[in-house]
Amino acid sequence: MSEMDTDTPILTVTDLEHTYGRIAVLDDVSFDVQPGDMTAVIGPNGAGKTTLIRDIVGLHEPSAGTVKYRVPDVPRSIGYLQQRPAFRPGQTVKEALTFYASLVGESEADAVERLGRVGLEAAVDRNVEALSGGMTRLVGIAQATVGDPPLVVLDEPASGLDPGMSVRIFEVAAELAGAESAVLLSSHDLALVERTADRVVLLDDGVVARSGSPAEIKAELGADSLLEAFEAAVTGDAGTVRVRGESA
Repeated sequence: MSEMDTDTPILTVTDLEHTYGRIAVLDDVSFDVQPGDMTAVIGPNGAGKTTLIRDIVGLHEPSAGTVKYRVPDVPRSIGYLQQRPAFRPGQTVKEALTFYASLVGESEADAVERLGRVGLEAAVDRNVEALSGGMTRLVGIAQATVGDPPLVVLDEPASGLDPGMSVRIFEVAAELAGAESAVLLSSHDLALVERTADRVVLLDDGVVARSGSPAEIKAELGADSLLEAFEAAVTGDAGTVRVRGESA
């Protein structure tokens, strides 16, 4: 990866709006993702997390605002893992990842190395349809890193997984963030977010209700856990009042 200014955000979302007909799903959403950080987007169901993720990766066109990320001298500027990744039946894990690696000029050895980074060395010759849900997510994370994109976006990567695999998914995601790269993920698992995320963006009703490190958000709301802070920010408990469009 080419050397980049590590003080410049990898992703900048500015005044993002997204409407479906007359329904505003996102309203004036703004935040940055810094190199070296794992940033988690959290919020209640219907808060706009999935729409935000899809706007960021280019699957949707926002109604207003901008999404800007670095375009360094690498094959991919952004990697993306959807909630339920799928691979071509009949392929082995190695064959599946080698196909994606070949699209950006990487070799089979590069693909195997990426699988090793997510702990799947022993599964390279297993058919993709024989994988557990958690192992499929890990292959998807490896695929999202092909081409060394500076930003990897993971949409609910641990959804529906058992606790042990969820912990592993979050550990792998945290390990991906480096001096010249960052991870953005959405999740409902606030305990794992609190343990691993450097920064949190809390969406509620399509706006940024709070943003900052887990420790900063807890201190601001006088909470002992991120779950308690989440409940206070969303419901207005603990003497807090959510201001539409407010960003900490």
